[in-house]
Amino acid sequence: MPQDSTVYIIDDDASVRDAMAWLLRSRRLLSEAYDSAEAFEAARGHDEPMAPGCILLDVRMPGLSGLALFERLSERGIAHAWPVIFLTGHADVPTAVDTVKRGAFDFCEKPFSDNALVDRVEQALAVSRERMAQLAVQRAVRARTHELTERERDVMRLVADGRPNKLIADELGISVRTVEVHRARVFEKMEVKSAVELANLLQKI
Repeated sequence: MPQDSTVYIIDDDASVRDAMAWLLRSRRLLSEAYDSAEAFEAARGHDEPMAPGCILLDVRMPGLSGLALFERLSERGIAHAWPVIFLTGHADVPTAVDTVKRGAFDFCEKPFSDNALVDRVEQALAVSRERMAQLAVQRAVRARTHELTERERDVMRLVADGRPNKLIADELGISVRTVEVHRARVFEKMEVKSAVELANLLQKI
């Protein structure tokens, strides 16, 4: 696993944090540990993920619970970019199963199998890597759309819908020649060669 990915351990039990960090090091995985949901939020909870990662999150902690943190991270899209694996006690399993249905990556019941847990962590990091690549494409496409003028965006939307130049000209109240000029500029700025390619690109955002 490339070293640019990080596992975020969030657990109020210092012995669990230390054990998890050691276990991850044994598989050459980088980690950062936090003793509360609040500590993680203060350090990372508002940043846009820019590198792959996953989160090992204790369900029950003093203050903000793991479940409450998961809801917040889901709302911000962070739990999508960094898949969440819950660490649960036996009594928390039904809750954890429900949370997986709502988008968590998995849960591991304490005491957990070291190898099984790290295998799931590596799978979560692989998923994160794919999602981060998709997000990078989305950011690049959005950056290109920001280079367009308002009129070019109008033309782009209609071209992507499959409208011919004549209908676009009629709808926007401009000449066909003007549509052709805008269309050419849209294709150049969006780095596409056809309306179909443009439509497929826009679907990514």
